[in-house]
Amino acid sequence: MIENYNFVLLIGGVAFLLGALFPIISKRLPISLPMLQVSFGMIVGYFWLTLSFLNPLENSIVIEKVTEIVVLVSLVGAGIKIDTELAWHLWRPTVRLLLITMPICIFAMAVLGYYTFGLTLGAAVLLGAVLAPTDPVLAASIQVGPPNTGGEDTPRFTLTSEAGLNDGLAFPFVYLAINIAEAYNDGQRFSAEMLWSWFTYEVLWKILAGVAVGIVVGKVLAKVVFSKKSNETSMSQGYVVIALTLLAYGLAEYVHSYGFIAVFVAAFAFRRSEHKHSYHQKLHDFAEQSEGLLMSVVLVAFGMLIGQGLQSGIELTWPVYIVSFVFLFLIRPIGGVIALTGLNMHHTEKYAISALGIRGIGTLYYLSYALNKDLFSEADATKLWVVCSIVILTSIFIHGLSAPSLLKMTPNKPYN
Repeated sequence: MIENYNFVLLIGGVAFLLGALFPIISKRLPISLPMLQVSFGMIVGYFWLTLSFLNPLENSIVIEKVTEIVVLVSLVGAGIKIDTELAWHLWRPTVRLLLITMPICIFAMAVLGYYTFGLTLGAAVLLGAVLAPTDPVLAASIQVGPPNTGGEDTPRFTLTSEAGLNDGLAFPFVYLAINIAEAYNDGQRFSAEMLWSWFTYEVLWKILAGVAVGIVVGKVLAKVVFSKKSNETSMSQGYVVIALTLLAYGLAEYVHSYGFIAVFVAAFAFRRSEHKHSYHQKLHDFAEQSEGLLMSVVLVAFGMLIGQGLQSGIELTWPVYIVSFVFLFLIRPIGGVIALTGLNMHHTEKYAISALGIRGIGTLYYLSYALNKDLFSEADATKLWVVCSIVILTSIFIHGLSAPSLLKMTPNKPYN
């Protein structure tokens, strides 16, 4: 890679230029920015033959750390821009998606992975866990707008809040897959005692502790920023956003809880403090631009990986495509409709929310995180990367093309 350093910089420049020109391009072509950048990466990866192969199994540490940063920035941005107050009747659709749709997706994909691809039990559970959450990064285009700008309708709010929370809530199931793989590697069966230990620690403690850390960090930092002794207008929004992110994440990880949950909750708690203040707009703008820049790097690199795979002749069997389409067109939509049944929502809103479960960078993070534990065989790891890559690629194009039409079908009314 280092011998092609200057060419890599050139590719980065083109990727960022595409992001800058996208508002103009989108007026003429019905495409999304992720579609454009992934396509560019695929072209580069397919035709740039002198580039060393971007093997995800050999570069999993780099993938984990880079995608982790992108997801963190996306989570803090999602939390800051939500105008909706914390009330049960407003957040009920989100809670249902988290407690009903997400487990349905995990179970269904685990079954498909086990019986269709011959994955071990731990790897099958991991497949379901990494593909279940709606991605907060790639779903940014269908989320609510900047703070205090209005237009926070039901689908956009629900998708924003779901994406903000389910990235953290996928972690217990990632750890379940890791624990199952670890037990089988040690020659043990995953017992009821192990399951109870997983539930009390990975589910109850880590989720509740993550929420608590997020509330404390968000409220304390808001008190500092908006106190009468401080002049928030002179505080750099960049420093505040980064401080909010790293304090919440670092403290949550220090007490062995889920940092992703803590970051989103901290951003939302900060937002609810002086929620009408114009300073939130500045924080959102910084987070949004940072997220876009980081996303561009990851998407072009992901496209290059896909292009190299196509050029090298990696075999993609029909079951991979079939499972990808079944998941995106049947499992997620049906799971969403089941969760939202009985709520006082227009049927087009239910369908749009159910259909727009975008998969993306969060999946890359969870997969690389789990595989870096060295508990899964190379055969399982390869299958997981192939299936997840195709699901993400399909989601980018299918949802990129369908999202504008689906959202236009819904009633454009404020969420209350």
